[in-house]
Amino acid sequence: MLGFKRRRRERIRRRPFPPEWLPILQRNVPYYRLLTPEEQNQLQGHVLVFLDEKRFEGCGGLELTDEIRVTIAAQACILLLGRQTDYYPRMKSIFVYPHGYFAQAVRPRPDGVLVGGAQSRAGESWYRGPVVLSWDDVRKGAGDAHDGHNVVLHEFAHQLDSEDGQVDGAPALPRRSMYLAWARVLGGDYQRLIDDLEHHRKTLLDAYGATQPAEFFAVATEAFFERPVALRRRHPALYEQLMSFYRQDPAGRACQPGGSRQVGQGKAREAGPKGPGE
Repeated sequence: MLGFKRRRRERIRRRPFPPEWLPILQRNVPYYRLLTPEEQNQLQGHVLVFLDEKRFEGCGGLELTDEIRVTIAAQACILLLGRQTDYYPRMKSIFVYPHGYFAQAVRPRPDGVLVGGAQSRAGESWYRGPVVLSWDDVRKGAGDAHDGHNVVLHEFAHQLDSEDGQVDGAPALPRRSMYLAWARVLGGDYQRLIDDLEHHRKTLLDAYGATQPAEFFAVATEAFFERPVALRRRHPALYEQLMSFYRQDPAGRACQPGGSRQVGQGKAREAGPKGPGE
């Protein structure tokens, strides 16, 4: 069965990439322009497999288009470049709303009392379930490639995190020996973010990353691909861990001729508070 799946995917990746989809990549996936021609071809092949295997559903009256499907697929597949991948095996469906949406959630207060209510969301990722996205927020993330916010990268980082059976900020790493350094570096920077926020110090990483380790990993992933130069400068050990995991060097790409350097601080996330895996 595994051999059949591998051969089927190889056949799909060899298919011609629809020429009408190329302008979508150029327009809506700025990172695509920083890739080498070989990497662009690899990303195109990943997109073809992703769209063949995953089911998209429009919600709230949204009519799905190739632009929506290709944009989301390409951004999700950026996280797979250069890595052995099973294409988010626990996730079969992507639900897309036209705008931010409301969902019921239960949260603990500092005193331990659970409170519930409707919360505004730009996206969420379910363990062994779908990814839900707001198309408006997907477009915002594509429109500003350097603000440190990208809802697709965030939610699909959660999917990677869950592949080992837990959503805890520690995805399945290539070698067991890597977990000790991962826990030390990401755990340390997670606590540093909490401390910086408590003392009202400016942070590169979004404050939402301080809610729990799983959110820290997803927020750090956003910064790794969207603000890599600043992340490498201010969190060098964190950058090294993410570079080892993703097998990419976005800061190196950004500093090459034609790349773009990043300055300033990321802006606060506009969406309301979110629960685990959102």
